[in-house]
Amino acid sequence: MEHRDPHRQGGKPHRPQGHGPRPDHRDRRAAPASGLWLYGIHPVEAALVNPARRLRRLVLTEEAEAALAARLPKPWAIPAERIDRDRLDQMLGRGIVHQGAALQTDPLASPTLADALKRPGPVLVLDQITDPRNVGAILRSAQAFGAALVIAQERNAPEEGGALAKAASGALERIPLLRTVNIARALIALKAADLWVMGLDAGGATRLSGSSLAGRRAALVLGAEGEGLRRLTRETCDELVSLAMPGGMESLNVSAAAAVALYEIIR
Repeated sequence: MEHRDPHRQGGKPHRPQGHGPRPDHRDRRAAPASGLWLYGIHPVEAALVNPARRLRRLVLTEEAEAALAARLPKPWAIPAERIDRDRLDQMLGRGIVHQGAALQTDPLASPTLADALKRPGPVLVLDQITDPRNVGAILRSAQAFGAALVIAQERNAPEEGGALAKAASGALERIPLLRTVNIARALIALKAADLWVMGLDAGGATRLSGSSLAGRRAALVLGAEGEGLRRLTRETCDELVSLAMPGGMESLNVSAAAAVALYEIIR
């Protein structure tokens, strides 16, 4: 979108992500030797029970260990190291809301698009949404409303990491997040798989309505703050749709818009 964007930035049962190449067509760069850190009780719990995760190190404060054990009985997939909160603050950085729990792990491998589409539900496509908290919140909504997968661009999108996983509140382990080099080509592949591709746009002439899909499987494309959907992305969509907002607001945060749109699609 060149002007106003209705989604400005600011479920299914557990099913771990599988292994295989990402859809468009480059393998994820190898993780550094130190791996990455996930933090927060919910992300750590979800990662511990995901067999697709390669776990390296689990550190917990005394309080977090008790809280995690109440949610996930021991033995865990990896033994925990006791740590005090100040030391964990130093490890992760001041200001990180870690709840006393952190897990060092490798990034998840992505399934193929064909395998991910075997999951039922709509598909979300993110066109250069860069805020990890927004992407994490979108994953959480995708899980809550039964989406099959989320597709993001290889560049101009956040890497998997602690902030994204924390906002996703465990959904990163349950909803495939596929990376694509080219969004337009990914949309063409979705069309070839018989999905109806809709771009969410403030100027969309059609109001988004699940009943109007008439049984078609939907892919919903969301654009970034300010820029919105890029020209080629817009032109590749089957149609542009907008959200009904009788209260008069011109736009919503992209993660809020994703939740509203997903609810509309499935109801």
